[in-house]
Amino acid sequence: MDTASRLSESLLQSAVKVNASDIHFYPFSKQVNIYFRINGNRMLHKTISASQYQLLLTYYKFTSGMDIGEVRKPQNGTIIHEQLNNCYALRLSTLPVNHLESLAIRILPQENNLTLDKLFLFPNQLKKLKEWITGRNGIILLTGPTGSGKTTTLYALLQSILSEKSYQTITLEDPIEKEIRDILQVQVNEKAGITYQTGLKAALRHDPDIIMVGEIRDRFTAEFAFDASLTGHLVLSTLHAKNAAGTIHRLLEMGIKSSDLMQSLIAVAALQLVPIQINQHITRRAAIMELLDGQLLETVIKGEDIPSAHYFHTFHHLRKKAYAYGFIGNEAVLEANQ
Repeated sequence: MDTASRLSESLLQSAVKVNASDIHFYPFSKQVNIYFRINGNRMLHKTISASQYQLLLTYYKFTSGMDIGEVRKPQNGTIIHEQLNNCYALRLSTLPVNHLESLAIRILPQENNLTLDKLFLFPNQLKKLKEWITGRNGIILLTGPTGSGKTTTLYALLQSILSEKSYQTITLEDPIEKEIRDILQVQVNEKAGITYQTGLKAALRHDPDIIMVGEIRDRFTAEFAFDASLTGHLVLSTLHAKNAAGTIHRLLEMGIKSSDLMQSLIAVAALQLVPIQINQHITRRAAIMELLDGQLLETVIKGEDIPSAHYFHTFHHLRKKAYAYGFIGNEAVLEANQ
């Protein structure tokens, strides 16, 4: 384990140093490629032997609470990692592939590395988001593909709001990705009998102003989130969708009635991350958002086309605007068409 521990420490130090969001292990019979995802791009970090990887995999499975002997089923686990006085939650996932096991590690910083205003490229979009949160009931959705910053944004938004006004806030998450002060966070655990339903019933007894549902993954959690919004509370959640209009289509496909969307859905913010360039060097990524609310949201729910004269900014428009302001390069604009 000492060898595996040292290898792990070296690997994590390298990943944190370059601000990698993920580490991917790609196993072959005799060697394993290790990739870092940096600013959305997957880059080869190094190659290790299969024997080294097996030691490392066993170490990670043991320390994250996985079953070391189970190699035929996917598993998930979490490790809290401290480095240079900073704390990171490592979310691990194994996947059986061709008689081997691959491993993916999501690195979740527990400290506030970026202020809320630095998470967004356009300040007026953040202002709009904050206006929505002042609502007393209904549901607000942050949507986008994996790794688009949905949960990070949601956490930062909650922390910002709580610093300005005292709200009783309760989250129901599976898993809890980041511990936040002044928020009651409930870990959903089906095996232990803590389901979304039992968690919500218990949460309502604590008189919440805001309820956060970590992620809408299927019809079951979609119905749950909308039921929660009917209890007279403000509900925040995330959903995987390509864009704002696609969010509505996904909810309808999950079985949510358009009448329920009309009644409960306050707004949708679909996120994309774009690489910010300074002197032709990418320094960080910031979010742009397609925003749907009010009459425009009703139009999309009804299945009607957005009027061409309406003031609605698509991702492509926002990328062109960012390019015109000199925030991003031409490559980032072209990505919107791919």
